[in-house]
Amino acid sequence: MKNHDRRTFLKASGLAAIGLAAPSILRLGDKAWAADEIPVGIMYSLTGTTAIVEKSMNQCAQMAIDEINAKGGVLGRKLRAIIEDPASEPRIYSEKARKLTIEDQVPVIFGCYTTASRKAVLPVVERRKGLLVWPTWYEGEECSKNVLYAGSAVPNQQLENSLPWLQKSLGKNKVFIVGSDYAFPRGMAKTSKTICEKIGMQVVGDEYLPLGHTEWASMVSKIGSSGADVIFSNVVGDSIVAFYRELRNQGYDFDKLPLCASTTTEVEIKAMGPEYALGSYVSLPYFQTVDTPQNKVFVEAFKAYAGADAVTHAAMEAVYVGVNMWAMAAEKAGDLAPDAIVANAGGLSFDAPQGKVTIDPDNLHSYLTPRIGKTRADGLLDIVDQYAEPLVPLPYSSVGETADKRVCTTSGATL
Repeated sequence: MKNHDRRTFLKASGLAAIGLAAPSILRLGDKAWAADEIPVGIMYSLTGTTAIVEKSMNQCAQMAIDEINAKGGVLGRKLRAIIEDPASEPRIYSEKARKLTIEDQVPVIFGCYTTASRKAVLPVVERRKGLLVWPTWYEGEECSKNVLYAGSAVPNQQLENSLPWLQKSLGKNKVFIVGSDYAFPRGMAKTSKTICEKIGMQVVGDEYLPLGHTEWASMVSKIGSSGADVIFSNVVGDSIVAFYRELRNQGYDFDKLPLCASTTTEVEIKAMGPEYALGSYVSLPYFQTVDTPQNKVFVEAFKAYAGADAVTHAAMEAVYVGVNMWAMAAEKAGDLAPDAIVANAGGLSFDAPQGKVTIDPDNLHSYLTPRIGKTRADGLLDIVDQYAEPLVPLPYSSVGETADKRVCTTSGATL
């Protein structure tokens, strides 16, 4: 190991601070790894209500790490995953994040799916000057120097395309917004209302049920009596399965009462049975049917890794983007320290399965291509609308942020 590389690893792992030399085996707490390895945290739920999505995110993170290691690793060292299961509970996310940053002293955590989990982890990584690589689309209005929002869409990249499309292409003007009861769905509803007011759509309902809720009969009845001619869903986790099934059980036809979701992916559709989602719409930057050479390779690789019946989806593809973008930033920086990663991530581009993804140098969010998919009989989605090029990420579009008037920058939010 070169002296510079050795100093970098000692700095990033915290070993220099406790006076350890670099023997052939390094030990922190109950973890041990070789001096030519880099420990990285993977923190996606393997149990609980959001495990329906996060299990495949965990698999995709490991697949990306395996691919990077097969090419020589990062800065000449292999990545070694330290995997934690936060069990879909924000409190446990926080506990696991403290373990990874304090005991294991990883230079990066790849993790979280819900905003509730991210908000639980954020104080830990900010206090410890760590780094979270966050993959999931979210409600925006956040600006942290300790988060790389690689592959994660913000509301302008999901709503500014979908709501006007529902109005213009389907002729719908009365929308019922429904979601799980926490920050992401409520934040998406806030931005949706602003867009609806601008384009002349009427919001006839804005209702929530707890995350993990499975009894949707009364909510579906409320939607049916609201006068809505379209549903916009921000329902999350395994509640998605219960919600779609109840809509079908009460006789709703998505050709007559269209549903467009911000969160439903191929994995939830597979879990519920494609017949329950047939004809519904989803607004996300990635679907398994995206036609790029990179996606063909990605889909084949994941099926080889996770099983022939596995499906790819937007959340796990964003994980794949995040792991690779972090590795690219580390190589560019020649360093693993979180501040060095952040300083070098802006402007980096990755030929992702979804197409080109670029990290915005101002806010560390991602330029992504908005798409709308329509669910077909096999559970995959036909792309019925997509932008010609990636769209600038504006995490504060809900309060008037524009490409020319930024609110979130690397210096912090300026509200």
